[in-house]
Amino acid sequence: MHRVAVLAQEGVVALELATAVQVFEAANVRVGGGAYEVGVAGDGDWVASASLSGPSSFAVRPEYDWRWAARADTVVVPAHTAFLDPPPAHVLDLLLAAHERGARIASLCAGAFTVAATGLLDGRPATTHWYWCGEFARRYPGVLLSPESLFVGQDGVYSAAGVTAALDLCLHLVELDQGAAVAAGVARILVAPVRRDGGQSQYIAYDTPARPEELAATLRWAEEHLAEDISLADLARQAAMSQRTFSRRFAAGVGTTPMHWLLRTRIRRAQELLESTDLPVDRIAHDVGFRSASTFRHHFGRLTETTPQRYRRAFSTNR
Repeated sequence: MHRVAVLAQEGVVALELATAVQVFEAANVRVGGGAYEVGVAGDGDWVASASLSGPSSFAVRPEYDWRWAARADTVVVPAHTAFLDPPPAHVLDLLLAAHERGARIASLCAGAFTVAATGLLDGRPATTHWYWCGEFARRYPGVLLSPESLFVGQDGVYSAAGVTAALDLCLHLVELDQGAAVAAGVARILVAPVRRDGGQSQYIAYDTPARPEELAATLRWAEEHLAEDISLADLARQAAMSQRTFSRRFAAGVGTTPMHWLLRTRIRRAQELLESTDLPVDRIAHDVGFRSASTFRHHFGRLTETTPQRYRRAFSTNR
């Protein structure tokens, strides 16, 4: 029987822990039992839990200690509130020993920080919640960070982007073990898609970039004229600079190139229109400055990893 140990570190995100347990237990139901031995392992009798918004009002009672987890075939590492602190030595030792004996390791959300601290992710692809990708990349430059992915994995080391992506990854692991039919059956039990369209990019809340005072009026002008053809020359003219000087100051002040900023701004405006209106996609494409719907769909898909139609179905507030 395949042993799955779900680690309950202090401040564990309860929803992620429960998701992992539920998926593998549901797989047992689907196959009639005997596929997985699933348990929660941690220190002591009770472990404080956390929700997405902070500490929760209940605790988790681990069934097993770390010795039980040391014999697991899959070790699941949910996020916990102290994920930015150095992990305890016994957790690092557990993960390193698990990988050495060929066990599978799966981090959920910010649990990737714990796994990355072992060095196991160096040179391997990984993902974590989009909000923490910048900090993760700064701390672990040797990891091949894939911020757009819902989940990734290589050489038995997997990571999921966020809470609902934990479900995606656990279903994927069941599919690897038991086949596509069992994974689909588990998804039906949980009333969830066996695979979601797109990647994490569609969920990212892109903050408005920095607006240096000397460029603020130009950025505002561009946002008010998105439907028009706007060239680098037009932007530089609005800023009363040469194109070369404008490009240099724009990159220094905003952190990207003028045309990439313009493309991102058009896509962000399109997302707002998809969420809040019933306008046809072709009309939205025109209104945000794309001369053809096919070009709009290409860039929208490249930046969000989904289609305009699917994005509207997922996020529309105009219902």
